[in-house]
Amino acid sequence: MPLLYHYPLCPHSRFVRLTLAEYGVAVELIEERATDRRPEFLSLDPAGRTPVFIDDDGTIVPSAVIAEYLDETYGAQQGPQRLLPPEKLARIETRRLVDWFNVKFFEEVTSWLVTEKVYKRFSPQGGAPDMDLVRIARANVRHHMRYIGYLTGARNWIAGDRLTYADFAAAAHLSCVDYLGDAPWEEDEAAKHWYQRIKSRPAFRPLLADRAPGMTPGPYYAELDF
Repeated sequence: MPLLYHYPLCPHSRFVRLTLAEYGVAVELIEERATDRRPEFLSLDPAGRTPVFIDDDGTIVPSAVIAEYLDETYGAQQGPQRLLPPEKLARIETRRLVDWFNVKFFEEVTSWLVTEKVYKRFSPQGGAPDMDLVRIARANVRHHMRYIGYLTGARNWIAGDRLTYADFAAAAHLSCVDYLGDAPWEEDEAAKHWYQRIKSRPAFRPLLADRAPGMTPGPYYAELDF
């Protein structure tokens, strides 16, 4: 069985977990706190970032390219459910939006919220959350929520008429924000409706069962209709 080194509230780990579940690929999950900098984990990915995927044949795939690897390895078997569309322009738009959420959204929102509210709890340095950074992330997420609403108000899904990697990238990051109680669902009705749809997919169920030690999820985290 393939292995996935992940952390439950790492949005990039969640993106890969959603993709694997959507494709029906069973994996053994190994929880890894990247901040521990374990030599054994660094030997798999010198960058020390979660997730890391190890396929049955021993192929080690680092975080940034797992989605492309899964598409090349498993995507063709999915037919119309393939998460990277066959059309050139649709692939470009999907990749653009995956980058938007996994890089821009992460840098402006998820990284700060998860670092300040979660990672600092077990960091050797410890310390209380920097609430200035938390407030900036909360302000930034409102702009991203409106952008999601703009996209899904004009399209069936984030990147177009079909479900793609872009939807799971966006949902992975928003699910972390929602767990921490910082998702402004009142900001945009179209964004909220889109999230309800993707949250109802079977691939999402394992994430909704996740719990961080000592942290109660936000009030709507496990609710499908909120």
